[in-house]
Amino acid sequence: MRKRLAAIAVVACAAMAMLAPSAAWPQSARAVKLVVPYPPGGGADVLARVVADAIGKLQGPAMVVENRPGAGTVIGTQDVARAVPDGNTLLFTNNALLLVPHIRKVDYDPFSSLSSICKIATTPTIVVVNNASPYRTLGDLIGAARAKPGELTFGAFPGALSQVTWEMFLHRANIQMTLVPFNGTLPQVNALLGQQIDAAIIEYPTVEGLLKSDKLRVLASTSAARVDWLPDVPTIAELGYKDFEIELWYGAFAPAHTPQQIIAKFTDWFAKAAQAPQVRSKLLTDGIETSAVCGAPFVAYLQKRFDEYGQVIREANIKAD
Repeated sequence: MRKRLAAIAVVACAAMAMLAPSAAWPQSARAVKLVVPYPPGGGADVLARVVADAIGKLQGPAMVVENRPGAGTVIGTQDVARAVPDGNTLLFTNNALLLVPHIRKVDYDPFSSLSSICKIATTPTIVVVNNASPYRTLGDLIGAARAKPGELTFGAFPGALSQVTWEMFLHRANIQMTLVPFNGTLPQVNALLGQQIDAAIIEYPTVEGLLKSDKLRVLASTSAARVDWLPDVPTIAELGYKDFEIELWYGAFAPAHTPQQIIAKFTDWFAKAAQAPQVRSKLLTDGIETSAVCGAPFVAYLQKRFDEYGQVIREANIKAD
């Protein structure tokens, strides 16, 4: 399957290269639905609207963001997978696309049911504690967890990226901590502020203000390289856990069997939108870094992450809430 997917991605890139940059969308009479499987106001929704607006300004199609939340992103994702592959319905989602099939039965496959277009942006996730916590470094946290196996707690949304990241870290560090489940990021933040949990792994934009006001402290980032907004904060990888890397990413997809010339045009538009100075500057202020990865590299990235998530989920016996 990997070879077949890679071949499809290569064809898409070749077709994209033959397009005129200013080519207009031939179905301009119909607005493209950009389905976001989350409620309005979240990171995926905000990013989708910024990118959709930018594509319209690039002489691409008019795009209407449609929120279809429910069942942990399954409803919106499933709707797009079942949509007519004519270029009028797309999916804008994140890591959940690769996580959910490992923990619950779904009627779609992230690879065979969808055509990958581009990874548009990433948001760093960081290990944070209350500023009054005795743990001033990740080493402090690890040392305490080894001294008191299972006594330290971490917050996470069961079955979501936060729990997968924690379980991967706990396995690599060979320590035990106890999961305290939450149904979202905000409850985790409140629990940190109330010192009801010892630590959490949260997206940087969510806690930026609390870090700057010294209410929370960051111990490390989970990204491959140091975060631009936190240049003095080490990554987990550089602290001795080689190749440790998990990031929150956002990307665009079409239903499987969408004609390759349409995929190529969307690839061109999404890549240009991600690189547009006004988009980059607007999102950087929110802690989101745009970096278009399209075609075969995106397919390879997805497959690697899918395999990594699956291994962690199986080894930790992670279940959906």
